[in-house]
Amino acid sequence: MLKKRYDSTSSFKAPSRALSFVILLSTYQIIAYADDTKTLPSLVVQGETITQLNKAASTGSYLGLTPLETPASIDVITREAIEQRGDTKLVDVISRSTGMTGIGHNGNGGQDLSSRGFTGVNSVIRLYDGTRQYGGAVLSFPFDTWSVDRVEVLHGPSSVIYGDGGIGGVVNVIPKKPSRGDIKNEVKLTVGTDDTRRIGLGSGGAINDRIAYRADLSADKSNGWIDNGDSENITFTGALLFDLTDNLDMKLSYAKGKQEPVRYFGTPLVNGQQIKALRGNNYNVEDSKIQFDDQWAELAFNWQASENTNATSKFYNIESKRDWRNTEQYLYNSVSGLIDRDGQTQISHDQSTFGNTSSLSNANVIFGLKNKTSVGFDISTTTFQHTNNGYTGASSSVDLYHPQSGNYIYSNSPLFIPKYRNKAEQYSLFMEDQLSLSDQLSVVAGIRYDHAKVTRKDLTTNQQTLDTTFNNIGWRLGSVFKFTPSFSIYGQYTEAADPVGSMISISNPDLDLSKGTQYEVGLKKTFWNESAEWTVAVFDIEKKDLLTRSPINPSLRVQVGQQSSRGIEATLALPIAKDWYFDGNLAVLDAQYDSFTDNVGGSAISREGNVPTDVPERVANANFSWNFLPNWTASSTTRYVGKRYADNANSLKLPSYTVSDLSLHWSATADTRVTIRAANLFDKYYFTTSYYEETQWLYGPERSFELSVHHSF
Repeated sequence: MLKKRYDSTSSFKAPSRALSFVILLSTYQIIAYADDTKTLPSLVVQGETITQLNKAASTGSYLGLTPLETPASIDVITREAIEQRGDTKLVDVISRSTGMTGIGHNGNGGQDLSSRGFTGVNSVIRLYDGTRQYGGAVLSFPFDTWSVDRVEVLHGPSSVIYGDGGIGGVVNVIPKKPSRGDIKNEVKLTVGTDDTRRIGLGSGGAINDRIAYRADLSADKSNGWIDNGDSENITFTGALLFDLTDNLDMKLSYAKGKQEPVRYFGTPLVNGQQIKALRGNNYNVEDSKIQFDDQWAELAFNWQASENTNATSKFYNIESKRDWRNTEQYLYNSVSGLIDRDGQTQISHDQSTFGNTSSLSNANVIFGLKNKTSVGFDISTTTFQHTNNGYTGASSSVDLYHPQSGNYIYSNSPLFIPKYRNKAEQYSLFMEDQLSLSDQLSVVAGIRYDHAKVTRKDLTTNQQTLDTTFNNIGWRLGSVFKFTPSFSIYGQYTEAADPVGSMISISNPDLDLSKGTQYEVGLKKTFWNESAEWTVAVFDIEKKDLLTRSPINPSLRVQVGQQSSRGIEATLALPIAKDWYFDGNLAVLDAQYDSFTDNVGGSAISREGNVPTDVPERVANANFSWNFLPNWTASSTTRYVGKRYADNANSLKLPSYTVSDLSLHWSATADTRVTIRAANLFDKYYFTTSYYEETQWLYGPERSFELSVHHSF
């Protein structure tokens, strides 16, 4: 390891301090909770789901384990928490999770994330109801929260569960599902600043003894806080659940989303600085276009063969069409004082995936010891066609403070035509097992083999230019020891892999997967009659074979780079007094390039010891709610994100920021709730990320207000 890790000036000595903290904390808890019957009275806050550690999570294991039983760090964000905080964008919900930050922009679909020192769709996987969109070029669905039941986040490598990718973590977005109870309906109407309008409609319940359904529709429209900032989105999710027999059910699900997001690609630096007066400026052309059209269809079977044996199989089809037409690059010209616009970009994606995931789980006894086993496979075929105009052409220069947008300039050279079509055929085999050595001690192990064949056809020459395969074996070995039924300590070792780029747009046959390892130790505890909980996790991740510049020939890219991160994450959720509730989290990270080379002016420049781009080393969230009167609740959310770097040289620093939101909720009746929300209450100027052009920074939204009415019937 590098000297920087252990230098006394280092901001965080994770290996020694953090591990010592875990050991001391566990010792204290063993003593303090030796008699677990001596607990404080339970305090319950209206409208909040307090603890999640003892509730089964579908993410992080195929065995139906609770987070308390899983040797990994898992966050669960419930529907109640989403409603309480007022988040309507899915990225905002995910960013409430420990150490997660949104780094989305229109070039990556607005959905990219940063976690544990790793960034992008290849390193932080997104699932929809347990299914991933294979390949990872751009992720554009789901995006809205109305149809979401909960969000589960597995921190750290997930290859053993979900295949290549996800070395920083995995996010599973779980939609509302059919229920076998009485039919219930809901409607939510919202109006707000910048002529924002939003509607949500939902209905679900049992049609008869054998059939249940769920359907949700949401739409929103806004003029936006930035010039030419109008947006319009609509999404639908629906599912039918059929009880074919007493132990076999079938679920047919469909989801569709259409987005026309704000066509904003950032604000350029002026002489190396951001000018606050430019905050609302949009330098894109007036007739720009961004449109994402996604649909997910699934047919799933669940067979409870016996009390201890369960089989599942789901067939899925995912279709995505994405279109961009924009001027995306803006550079301040110090001579003319104008913004020179470049990068006339026109792109179209046509992506399709068809696959099946099946598994068999069994609970049994081996040599008198309780045992759970799951085995299964995943197979899919993905095609991806990419159309572009060569990313060439410039628009007119515009005034720095008062840009006249103008229109997109079409060019016949090069033509906007299909350029290539990639096809990825993949299959995987996986197995996971939990062996209970005693009532307190269990061992959880998993292994997964992934195989992918990727071919590429150049559509301009009608020639096949790529035919390559990727293979990987990922595995995890962990153990959980329960000091008491409500307090456990765990440890795990994981080996995983990430693609060096998008698997479905790859063009270089010589590239291989980047390999990663993780060590993690943690504590999890529920207390106060399960009305409160806390967790602590310490981890060390190392990722090898990054794509970097050759120090011998900087014009060549070679797979020799290395990146690492280590840190500590903690969560706490509890009623702090009568009618008061708090939940929050903190992540402290030490991330760096151990070996990485840039090409600067034809020379190879080492970035060893630098922090990777878009990685904050400090992230914290704090949420309070107060039932100050009968049927009245005030809640606040505060988010802190530490400084990040926009370039590998760490010369462009996006400053840290703290943003607070405030909500007031009134339960007018048992079925009607009125909410007033102020987002970015103190109107902070802050930046969420930089664009592909590292001197273009994206402002976060300015202060806004919303009024919502939610009625159930």
